[in-house]
Amino acid sequence: MNKAAAASLIITMLCGAARAEPPLYTVAKTIPLGGGERWDYATFDADSGRVYVAHGDHVTVVDPAKGTVVGEIAGLPGGTHGIGISTANGLGFTDDGKAGTIAAFDLKTLKIVKRLDGAPDADGIVVDPATGRVFVVNGDSGSITAVDPKTDTVIKTIAVGAGLEAAVADGKGKLFVDGVEAHDIVAIDTRAMTVLAHYPMPGCERPHGIAMDTEARRIFATCVNKAMAVVDADTGKAVATLAIGTGSDGAAFDPKRKRALSSNGDGTLTVVREKDAATFAVEADVATARGGRTVAIDPATGRVFIPAADVEKVDPPAAPGGRPRVTYVSGSLKLLVLEPRP
Repeated sequence: MNKAAAASLIITMLCGAARAEPPLYTVAKTIPLGGGERWDYATFDADSGRVYVAHGDHVTVVDPAKGTVVGEIAGLPGGTHGIGISTANGLGFTDDGKAGTIAAFDLKTLKIVKRLDGAPDADGIVVDPATGRVFVVNGDSGSITAVDPKTDTVIKTIAVGAGLEAAVADGKGKLFVDGVEAHDIVAIDTRAMTVLAHYPMPGCERPHGIAMDTEARRIFATCVNKAMAVVDADTGKAVATLAIGTGSDGAAFDPKRKRALSSNGDGTLTVVREKDAATFAVEADVATARGGRTVAIDPATGRVFIPAADVEKVDPPAAPGGRPRVTYVSGSLKLLVLEPRP
């Protein structure tokens, strides 16, 4: 290669590097959360701008704008999982999964004001915008506990009959729940508090994360076989199946950017672009942190929140086909704050 050709190649490479786009998301902040490395859901509350992270025997409350911990909801020795916020009633709700109880806490003081009976393995919690009711998904019990936050009482237990995971509300009177055992989506009428339908997902094994585009009426379920299933919320019809990272336990939807997100335990965030209600494509797998399997989003800004801890060691599964046992560094849990590309 002569000098002119070499120079031309270098210029071309430099121009290509200059044109390379930055990643879709970057980690802007890392907020330490303290002890309790067994974590589950993160929930963003749009009214207060706070993020609630369930881990260990408590929930840590974070102000992501300031990068500080506000306080915690403590006294749940059986382990916390979900968090639901009822601003109209000044209450938040979390659970003690082992005890099968639901704890109502004051949003100002963060003190528990009442404990309600749920069912063993109380897990995901969703506040339904259409009714204001709080729905607690009792995973292994295969049921859903409905709570009236106005009276702070349990008003009904909805029997589903098979293991459940996360849930999402459409804001119009329906709740959609991952049927982790039956590999389906369970549609619930939040007014009548009854099961409406089961939507099978043959390409999805054990769905864990769930999110929804309420405008396009599309449900996104993330599955342990490294797949995201896209389902029509009204008909139950399968729309698409996309490849995601390993170990997803959470999903979110960005309504402004039309992106479905899967947080993966392998340390990636799979970003799926919704081109229209029938067309979906994976945009990128963004690096996050090992173990960052759950996620919350600020729908106004697109800011993403992922809890993760530093890995100390990984032991092989106890049985073939099982999950490896991960030990995390004590006190290393943190909240990653990811900013979307402008």
